[in-house]
Amino acid sequence: MTTDRLKGSFVALITLLRDGKVDEQGYQDFVNWQIDQGTHGLVPMGTTGESPTMSHEEDMRVVRLCIEAANGRVPVVAGTGSNSTEECIMLSKNARAAGADVVLIVTGYYNKPTQEGLYQHFKAVNDAIDIPIIVYNIPGRTGVDISPETMARIAALENVVGCKESTAAADRVSKQRYHCGPDFVQLSGEDAAVLGLLGMGGHGCISVTANLAPALCSQMHVAWQNGDYKKARDIQNTLMPLHEAMFAETSPGPVKYGASLMGWGDGAVRLPLVEPGQLTCEKVEQAMKSVGLLN
Repeated sequence: MTTDRLKGSFVALITLLRDGKVDEQGYQDFVNWQIDQGTHGLVPMGTTGESPTMSHEEDMRVVRLCIEAANGRVPVVAGTGSNSTEECIMLSKNARAAGADVVLIVTGYYNKPTQEGLYQHFKAVNDAIDIPIIVYNIPGRTGVDISPETMARIAALENVVGCKESTAAADRVSKQRYHCGPDFVQLSGEDAAVLGLLGMGGHGCISVTANLAPALCSQMHVAWQNGDYKKARDIQNTLMPLHEAMFAETSPGPVKYGASLMGWGDGAVRLPLVEPGQLTCEKVEQAMKSVGLLN
């Protein structure tokens, strides 16, 4: 797959549950709705998909369900990260066999590897698989941050094509563009910061908000790509209350609650996460009404 398809609005898919189990039909219906609404790419089994609480069997099944429903219409970037390098390789090989276009691999959370350890982790995965890799750097959840210099080393690996940038550092995209080159794909992991990333030469967003407002998220990126920066800013301003509400509590609790109001799933999350409290639910509902998603 060419990297020119790795731009625009990619959705960090929630995993729909019913009675504690994956709602397979509902999930595939959700994938189809996302594509119909204009979403440019799908990301199953990332943080928003609750990968840490899914069994290996569930994880691999959800990836296959997404690929099957997408049927080649948009790229599928399968979350296959782990704090165990061998487990990451296993999940990545499975995603490759299932037909994923790209794998999304997070840094070694909890282990807190050094910069050399981070490089060696991605090198080991790179050497073991044959599929494009997007590096997922999210220090707030993992406790480690890939420096721009280390990212350049990782970017030089054969299969690494880009990163999901979730540091919220205002200068990070420019620094990585300098160290890794303009063709290194940079996707925002922060909905609220996406225009800043695009303005510094980034390519798109792996979005939580797109679970609820896929059409608006897509339209914002298309406007940017077409040079209509005012329209892109106006859409982002409209979406900002929703961006903020999605993280009023630990994600994906708020977004799954919002999805349930639209008939997608029952809003349930798996322990140790719990469903959001009343104030958060009210904030989500108010934000959805302001965007026109609820009456």
